[in-house]
Order: sequence, then C-alpha cells, then structure tokens
Amino acid sequence: MDLNLRKAILSNIATNDQQQLESTIVDAIQNGEEKMLPGLGVLFELIWNQSEEQDKKEMVDALEQGVKAATQNLQ
Repeated sequence: MDLNLRKAILSNIATNDQQQLESTIVDAIQNGEEKMLPGLGVLFELIWNQSEEQDKKEMVDALEQGVKAATQNLQ
C-alpha cells in the first residue's frame, strides 16, 4: 500500500482559507494529540519553503527559545 501522508494532508487543506488554516494549527496544538504532529510538520514545511532567509532565522531563533523553555520544565 502506497501511503503518501504529505499528499493526503495537502489534499485535506487544499481549499482552506487563512482562518481555517489558523484554526487547524491552533486546534492541533491545543489538543496535543500525537496524531496531529505529521500535519503540523507538513504545514511547517510549507511555511519554511515560502520564507525568506531572515524569516527562517527568526523562526529558528524562536524555536530555540521554545525548546529551551519546554525542556526546562522536563528537568
């Protein structure tokens, strides 16, 4: 069976407007369900591929800060 998760996710959001896309992201994060992680990964990939280098740097900086904050709570 050929399962292309990326294509399936893109197909599911192909006609979504900005509000629906934001709702998808917020719902996935608030629910915290592991099954939503691949979809968030695909959305992040789309954002990353459409971003300028400065925006990418800002995202990585924010990610680094978020990782540090999240892992402090794990210790």
